[in-house]
Amino acid sequence: MSSYPADGPMPPDGPEVIPAATVVIFRRSESGPPQLLMVQRSREMRFAGGAAVFPGGKVDPEDRQLAARLFPEADAEITAARVAAIRETLEETGLAIGVRERVSAAQAREARGVLLEQGQLAPVLEAFGWTIEPEKLTLYAHWCPPFARAFDTRFFVTDLGTGDVEITVDETENTHLFWASASAALQMAEEGQISVIFPTLRNLERLAQFQTFEAALQDIARHPVRRICPTRVEREGEVWLEIAEGHGYPVLGQPLASAKRG
Repeated sequence: MSSYPADGPMPPDGPEVIPAATVVIFRRSESGPPQLLMVQRSREMRFAGGAAVFPGGKVDPEDRQLAARLFPEADAEITAARVAAIRETLEETGLAIGVRERVSAAQAREARGVLLEQGQLAPVLEAFGWTIEPEKLTLYAHWCPPFARAFDTRFFVTDLGTGDVEITVDETENTHLFWASASAALQMAEEGQISVIFPTLRNLERLAQFQTFEAALQDIARHPVRRICPTRVEREGEVWLEIAEGHGYPVLGQPLASAKRG
C-alpha cells in the first residue's frame, strides 16, 4: 500500500493532487436506519460523470481565506475542507448545513442565489448574518488515489435530525437528488438503478453498518482518520483494487474490471 502520509497536505515529493471535501448528510427516519443525501452527477462532468455521490467538490482558495480569517487557531487544511463542504452543499442542493442560526427554506433559497452569483461563501454569511460552525461536520475519512490530478478528499458526516427539508438540484453539475439509507443505495447500485464509484461504494458499505448517527460517530472514534490510497494488487491472476485494513471498512476491494473509478 502507499506510503503517503496519514493526513495533512500531500508532500512536495508526492503526486500533485486537488484538495476536495464531501459530506455525508444524515436524516433520521421514523422507522429504520437513517437516510443519506446523494446527488447524481451530470454525465458531462469530468469526475464521476453520471454517478451518484455525496455532495461536495474541490477546496477553493476563498474557502481557505475564510477559514483562516474566522478560525485562525484551527487546523487549516481540515477547516478549509469543512468550509468547502458547507459551500458546496448549499450550491449543489440548496441545503444550509453547519450554520448556527435556524435557517428557513426561503432563506436557504435566497442564500443559494447569492452564492451562485458571488461564487463564495463569505458574502452569503455577511448578507444573512450567519455564523458557521465547521465542527458540526465530523471528519470521517480521507481518500486519495495515488496519481496526479486526483482528488485528495476529506469525508465528513453531519446530522440534520428529523423532518423534511427543501432541496433542489442545481441542474448544472448534477441532475438528481435523493434520500436513501446506505443499504437502500447499495441495493439500487446492485440493481443498476444508480452508478457508484469505488470510494462511494466502500463508504456505503461502511455506513450501512450503522443504525443511528451516534453509532457512526462511535465507529469514527474507533478508527483514527488516515489517508486511504487505493492500490492495485493481483489475486489468483486477477487484478483487484483494494484499500488497506484498519480504516473501519468491512469490504476492502473488488476486481478492477468491475470498479468504477470516476
